[in-house]
Amino acid sequence: MSFKSLGLSEPLLKAISKKGYDTPSPIQAKAIPPVLEGKDVLASAQTGTGKTAGFTLPLLHLLSENTNQRRRSIRALILTPTRELAAQVYANVKEYSEFLDIRSTVIFGGVNQKPQVATLKQGVDVLVATPGRLIDLENQGLLSLKHVEIFVLDEADRMLDMGFLRDIERVMKIMPSKRQNLMFSATFSKDIKKLAYSILNNPIQVEATPENTAVEVIEQKVYRVAKGKKTDLIIKLITDGNWKQVLVFNRTKHGANKLCKKMISSGITAAAIHGNKSQGARTKALAGFKNGSIRVLVATDIAARGLDIPLLPHVINFELPNISEDYVHRIGRTGRAGASGEAISLVSADETTFLRDIEKLIDMKIEVEILEGFEPDPNASTEPIKPGQNRNQGRGRGANNRNSGKSKSSSSDRNKSKSRNRNNDNRR
Repeated sequence: MSFKSLGLSEPLLKAISKKGYDTPSPIQAKAIPPVLEGKDVLASAQTGTGKTAGFTLPLLHLLSENTNQRRRSIRALILTPTRELAAQVYANVKEYSEFLDIRSTVIFGGVNQKPQVATLKQGVDVLVATPGRLIDLENQGLLSLKHVEIFVLDEADRMLDMGFLRDIERVMKIMPSKRQNLMFSATFSKDIKKLAYSILNNPIQVEATPENTAVEVIEQKVYRVAKGKKTDLIIKLITDGNWKQVLVFNRTKHGANKLCKKMISSGITAAAIHGNKSQGARTKALAGFKNGSIRVLVATDIAARGLDIPLLPHVINFELPNISEDYVHRIGRTGRAGASGEAISLVSADETTFLRDIEKLIDMKIEVEILEGFEPDPNASTEPIKPGQNRNQGRGRGANNRNSGKSKSSSSDRNKSKSRNRNNDNRR
């Protein structure tokens, strides 16, 4: 199958060829035809499967075929959960629309809104946005969604994880009821299906791979280790293996910063990305990671969502996620486009239940290894880390003696987080 056989226009085929592509990926082959037919689509696709082009290409085709004579207005809205993902989707739109009379721009928080507003005033056809900045500018009367013909909700599952449901509902109300809707998600959970029913009209459902299936070419391994020895173990693995590009996942912003400092003090160039980092700092860290000046990028799940890092060889779960599907998202960062990759998880006693749930989800037992000098604590409890500790305290069990007096602070932080939901669209 070729892109031409899908019915895309010549200008788009020219742009696709310029990027060096000739054969559509499975999700592209399945999603593009129904989108071109004007149907609503609910698509399941993991990161790295080419899903962005799966909606970008047909969207641009439809807009260019149905030219609008009035002053340029926002005819297509692509809503994404994070700034990094928004920037990457916009880059795709720009590249594929190179030979079309289509204007596009991207807006997100964390940066000055004036340049974004100036571009919007000049008129754009396609807007890529994060929820907070979009609603903020709409509330100020600086943009209008009254002429949206196509609405794309990208990474819908992560949108829900980040608490953007109300923002999505708000956006729905300020767009025309008659429009085409496209929804892309890595999973088809009950919450996602419920959201889909509220947005989509008689959708065509497509999947690139069996739901929640881990990438087969990824070599997965678990190191059983005492919680207090994790930092020394990860430094040993990276140093002894002389690994040059490693993406490390941590549950919390505080934990990511702490681990990053430890690595730097051990002679490993590292940087952390999360919601407390400025957009400039995050962009600089990602650029350094891609060009090799930074060996290790320590990230929280939400900050890492949508990162486009080709041929990433190593992913390490410094802490297992308590949501099994997030493990699939994490390890999907490596082993892309048929390349081999390695995913390592450092598992302490209190993460035993998380590991069991992950193995059940991916329907396989992960190889377990114990390194001499880094053995797990035989006396440690296997009681799961409580969600409250997991997300807000960042140290799990064993931190009880340090957490006294912090419950009010944690509650306050959660309330502040909710109040910032509209204006800080990438909290982690």
